[in-house]
Amino acid sequence: MNKTGTSDLKYLFNPRSIAVIGASRTPGKIGHDLLKNIVEYGFKGEIYPINPVADEILGYKAYPSIKHVPGEVDVAIIVVPVDKVTSVARECGEKGVKFLVVITSGFGEVGNVEAEEELLKIAREYNMRILGPNIFGYTYTPVRLNATFGPRDVLEGPIAFISQSGALGIALMGWTIMEEIGLSAIVSVGNMIDLDVVDISKYLAEDPNTRVITIYLEGLKPNTGFKFIEEMKKVTKKKPVIVIKAGRTTKGMVAVASHTGSLAGTDHLYNAAFKQAGIIRAYTIEEMFDYARLFATQSIPRGDRTLIITNGGGVGVIATDVAEETNVPLLSPSSDLISKLRETMPWFGSPKNPVDLTGQAGVDNYVKALKIAFESKEVDNIVLLYCRTAILDPRDLAKAVAELYNDYRDTGKPIVAGFVGGLDVREAISILNRSGIPAYPSPERAVSSLSKLLEYRS
Repeated sequence: MNKTGTSDLKYLFNPRSIAVIGASRTPGKIGHDLLKNIVEYGFKGEIYPINPVADEILGYKAYPSIKHVPGEVDVAIIVVPVDKVTSVARECGEKGVKFLVVITSGFGEVGNVEAEEELLKIAREYNMRILGPNIFGYTYTPVRLNATFGPRDVLEGPIAFISQSGALGIALMGWTIMEEIGLSAIVSVGNMIDLDVVDISKYLAEDPNTRVITIYLEGLKPNTGFKFIEEMKKVTKKKPVIVIKAGRTTKGMVAVASHTGSLAGTDHLYNAAFKQAGIIRAYTIEEMFDYARLFATQSIPRGDRTLIITNGGGVGVIATDVAEETNVPLLSPSSDLISKLRETMPWFGSPKNPVDLTGQAGVDNYVKALKIAFESKEVDNIVLLYCRTAILDPRDLAKAVAELYNDYRDTGKPIVAGFVGGLDVREAISILNRSGIPAYPSPERAVSSLSKLLEYRS
């Protein structure tokens, strides 16, 4: 089987028909829960449950084998014991299936390399592609496809997530729902005996519904490092790619080998590879999605001159420190800009950078300062900070900022917010995020995220 371009992955992400081989009538079994997700998330294509002893599952006619399905099948999702996978794969090949999504584990990750080789041999014989094995499935929200046994109600959005870990991927599906992070795709790649991180990334780089690609990576297959660098260079020229690389320590590398059978490699080699490929590295899950949230909503800035607007000196100082530590240049305002900003605050405020509106600031003070920042040719990027005060309800501020942003969204001037406080501040953060302004519960996270936007620009 020759690997061609990315267009041949079209029917993986936008299938006309799906068969679930190993579909079950029993709730709690993978073959049942995965099929239920496909059905209830709203997939509009043909759905074929395959079960030799069932007539109907979840309202769909069941078939004893893939051979008995009357129509064409683009994707076959395999949820059968490992010793039955190859025979099922051959039946799929004879049927003309285009893609095998192999959920089953018990392959190379436990030393069963022979089974992987046989499976790949069959796929090549029949010109099929394989996602997996040892995966939890995949999701593509624009066509309402959730072919996983993870959480069902994934939010639609412009962030794609590729995971080499099944359990972590499932957990993060639920976490992104809780954090109101919208996803275009979730792809579990597992052992990557055929389709790998690069193949999926290349496809998503051309996907109009994806703005940023995030990856949880444990390691690469032997002798694929050069391909990874060269191909990912092409991807990052089109869209930002953010990677969290696990197995950074000696014991972590051992854990990776036992998990997916991949080669973790020394961390400095991966750092060098990421740098060559233009990949942004994150060190925590929180960082990865913090950065992604910003890339998903904001344009690449025209310049790096950054203005901080705050109602608290302390958070302004913290933001300033982080800006210097992460190479975010702070604007030195002109006398004209200082004069304009002076009019937005009490006499004891500071119109320099950070712009300190003081704890007496209300919605009007913030709105006036933001208008000046958006309209100033000196300002390329805006960091908006807020500390909870008795004077100003954070939700009122968030609503006003969101409304103002509608007038300046098309300027392409990035804005990021850091709101510090309690539960009402969390509500305000949610309001901002829903409006398209990336907002975080600390100044550090806001400025650090902006630094990655500037890093990608350079």
